[in-house]
Formats: sequence, structure tokens, C-alpha cells
Amino acid sequence: MDRIYQIGIVGGREADPGILRLAEEAGRLIARRGALLICGGMGGVMEAACRGAKSEGGTTVGILPTADRGDANPWVDVAIVTDLGVARNAVIIHSCDAVIAVGGRYGTLSEMAFARQLGKPLVSLGSWRFDASVTTAAGAEEAVARLFELLARGHSGE
Repeated sequence: MDRIYQIGIVGGREADPGILRLAEEAGRLIARRGALLICGGMGGVMEAACRGAKSEGGTTVGILPTADRGDANPWVDVAIVTDLGVARNAVIIHSCDAVIAVGGRYGTLSEMAFARQLGKPLVSLGSWRFDASVTTAAGAEEAVARLFELLARGHSGE
């Protein structure tokens, strides 16, 4: 049986329309590849990515910072409550095989840092590039393709 990858999309609760389009397209492309989408389950980039994945029949998991499953965006299939606030960022990254960061601010930066620390493949799509170990992409198609190339090579992105 083929492995089902768990791909994280991380990014801000608030984002401009261009970033939201990138997140939605990345979610669609992840679902087309048969991967499960993991995110923080709330609004902004997380909601756009889930909407994209669901539009292609994908499965979405939201790891929420709150204790209420009802806080999840409407496109989350499985809502995991943590009541951990921003500390749930570590749980998100531990749950992923690889991560795409789309836009975002300091919360996204922390998730990217966890990904690097844990040796997870990481692609920045309009997000932070804090050193040469961060793979960058100009568009959603390139980001997803690069991420799956890293996974196929068993590469952590370092």
C-alpha cells in the first residue's frame, strides 16, 4: 500500500487575497496527490488551504489552539482541540511529514523553525526565508512539486 503523506500548510489567520489564493491552490494540489492536509484549523491561510483541499475531495485536519471543535473553519474534517494556544504550533509540525509555509508572520516563523529543527521538508511560498536550508517557490504548483520531490528523495530539506 502506498504511503499517504500528511502535508502541513501553515500561515496567518489574516492574509491578503493573493496569499489566500496561493494557499487555496496549494490545498487543491495536495489533495490531488492523495495527501492529507494538516493545518491550524482556523481562518485565513488555514481556511483557504482546507477549502482548496475539500474542492478536490481531500481530507483535512485542523489542530486547534482552543478547546472547542466548533472553532474550526467549515472545511476541516477532523478537528483536534488542544487548548494550547500558540504552543499547538509544535503539535502541527510534529504531525506533518512536510510543510509549506504560505505568507504569515511570527506564528508561521515559529512553525517553520520547528520544521527545520525536526528535519521536516519545508517550502516557503511567499513566506520567511531565514537561511539557505529553506526551499522557496514562486507559485503553488512549484511549492507542491518541490515538496513532493524532497519527500521522494527522503530529504529533510537541510
